[in-house]
Amino acid sequence: MAERRRDPVTRVTDLLVSPVLNALFGLVGVLVPVAAWISERAEVRNTLLIAETAVVIALTASHLWLRKAYITLRRVNNPKLMDDVRYYDLIRSHLENELISDYGDIADGHMRVYASEVPQVSVLLVNTLAESGSAPRRILAADLTTNPSLLTGRREYQAANRRFTESGGSIDRLFIVRREDLLRQGFVADLLRLVDRHRQFGVTCGLAVRERLRAEEAVDFIVFASAAVLVEEEQGDADYRQGRSSVYFKGVERWVRRFESVWGQGADAAPRRLEKYEAVVRPMLGEGDWVREIAETELDR
Repeated sequence: MAERRRDPVTRVTDLLVSPVLNALFGLVGVLVPVAAWISERAEVRNTLLIAETAVVIALTASHLWLRKAYITLRRVNNPKLMDDVRYYDLIRSHLENELISDYGDIADGHMRVYASEVPQVSVLLVNTLAESGSAPRRILAADLTTNPSLLTGRREYQAANRRFTESGGSIDRLFIVRREDLLRQGFVADLLRLVDRHRQFGVTCGLAVRERLRAEEAVDFIVFASAAVLVEEEQGDADYRQGRSSVYFKGVERWVRRFESVWGQGADAAPRRLEKYEAVVRPMLGEGDWVREIAETELDR
């Protein structure tokens, strides 16, 4: 199919931003004063100086027009300050192409995202982890789970998680839940459906009771390898009309330590806590005979 004809404004714009044209102007700007300097005829020298002045005016006008017409992105001063340079650079390049972020922030290794940007960036962070080859190939996710059905509906993010585990990556997901919610039959049924869904694509799930954690531990965040951490500051609703998160590309290791501290080890590890809780509540859900006191006894052990 023939290429669609471009309008005059587009053609002029393409000409002004052409690297060839700008290189030509630069070359002329060097050669003209040299020719004027070596010329012995005064009228030729004056003509060349007039031409040089015209070139300078043209270059200045082009520069001013481009600054007005295009966004100037702040560049990072030293990418080596980031914990994982390659991963950070892939994310930065993608965001500059998509124009969905505050570039002054990302140049400092910090990015803020709002509302519908949050799930988009979450998927981007997962996909880039596989693309970048960053190590370790793992995701550590701590979820402040107040509404399991909301998390179940985020299909694009779950699909990205599935692709990541199928490509050889590992995901540990910690559900941080209030004690009272773990005693409510409807909530528990939704939570275990969410757990089952994640397990289907290879996620290791764990449980923590929110009241037993310190304030700095009860935080919603996701660590991608040792390259980035997404911290959810305001949880989004079903359609993500609200929600606010931050992505940090520096200081990731302290978030890894925070996750590992809550996740635990051995018999008290979060996966084992979830298994023991499930062993008690799943039979009650299956039989339709929910006994709050039985679930309470298990949580208080």
